[in-house]
Amino acid sequence: MLSLNWNERNWCFFRGAMARFVRRAYRYAIKRSGAVPAVIVLLFVIGQAQAGEIEPRSYVNTPVGVNFLLAGYAYSDGGLATSGSSPLKDANIRMHTFILAYARSMDILGRSGKFDIIVPYSDLSGSAMVANQSRERNVSGLNDPRLRFSVNFYGAPALTVQEFPKYRQDLIIGASVQVSAPLGQYDEEKLVNLGNNRWFVKPDLGISKAWGDFVLELSTGVMFFTDNDEYFGGNNLEQNPVSTTQLHATYTFGKGIWAALSGTYDYGGRTTVNGVENDDLQKNLRMGATLTLPVNRNNSLKLYASTGVHTSVGTDFDLVGIVWQYRWGGGL
Repeated sequence: MLSLNWNERNWCFFRGAMARFVRRAYRYAIKRSGAVPAVIVLLFVIGQAQAGEIEPRSYVNTPVGVNFLLAGYAYSDGGLATSGSSPLKDANIRMHTFILAYARSMDILGRSGKFDIIVPYSDLSGSAMVANQSRERNVSGLNDPRLRFSVNFYGAPALTVQEFPKYRQDLIIGASVQVSAPLGQYDEEKLVNLGNNRWFVKPDLGISKAWGDFVLELSTGVMFFTDNDEYFGGNNLEQNPVSTTQLHATYTFGKGIWAALSGTYDYGGRTTVNGVENDDLQKNLRMGATLTLPVNRNNSLKLYASTGVHTSVGTDFDLVGIVWQYRWGGGL
C-alpha cells in the first residue's frame, strides 16, 4: 500500500519543484505565445507592487443560485524582507494553513454576482534575530476572516444552470469589495502574529477578455487599513494604502479542466509608528500557477503554487496548496 508520509524533506522537494515549474512555465508561455504574453510582461513592468494572494478567475460568469463549500490546505516556507531600521532580521517562517470557505452566486439586478466568506486557521513556527537576540515563535490559531461581495456589471448576465450552457464569454467588467475583520490570533508583545488587529477594506475592479479557450484577466485594487493601536509593545501603527495589480492568463482544456499562469504586484503600504515614518515602501512581485481538475458534477480539486520574484519589504515565501470544492443548488 502506498504510504503518504509527507516529512520535511518531502515538503522541501515538492515546494522547490513547484517553484521551478512556475518559473519555467511562465518563461515557456512568454517564448511560445507571442504578442499576448508580451502584453503581460509590459503590464508587470508598469504595475509592479506588493500583493500576496493570487486569485485567477475572480471575474467570471457563474450560474445563479449555486452554493460552494471549499476546504483547503496550504504550506508556505520563507522569510521576511525588512527595512534597514527594522529590529527583526534573518527570519525563517514555516506555516501550515487550513481554509474553510463558503460562497453563493446571486442575481443582482440581472447581473451575476457572488458573496463569499473565508476563515483560515494556521500553525506557524519560525525563528529570527530581534535586536541582535535570537527569538523563536510557535503559534496556532485563526487568521483574520474575510468577506467579499462581487458583481459583474458588463458581459455576464445572471443565468440559471439550465440557461448557462448557451453562454459564451467575450468581455466581462466587474467590481468587488473585500473586508477583513480583526478576529484572528494577536499578541501585542510579538512582532509576528496570525491576525493583524485592524480592519482592512479592499475595493477592486477587474476586466476579463476571452479569445476562445484563452482568457486574459486584469484586476487592480487598493487596500485601506485602520490603525493598530496595540502594535508590538502598545505602540500605534498606521499604514498607507497598498495598491494591488493581478494579471492571469487562463486556458480551458474542456470537461471542467483549466490552468492559469498568474502574476501579482503590490506597491505602497509605508508604515508609521507613533508618528515616525518607516523606510518600508513595498514593491513586491509574485507569480504562480493554478490547475483545476473536476472529480464529478459537484466536486473538483484545485492545485496551486506561487513564489516571490522580487520582495522589497514583507513576507518572501514559496507556497503550495490544494483546495476541494463541493457545489450544490441552483438546479445542479
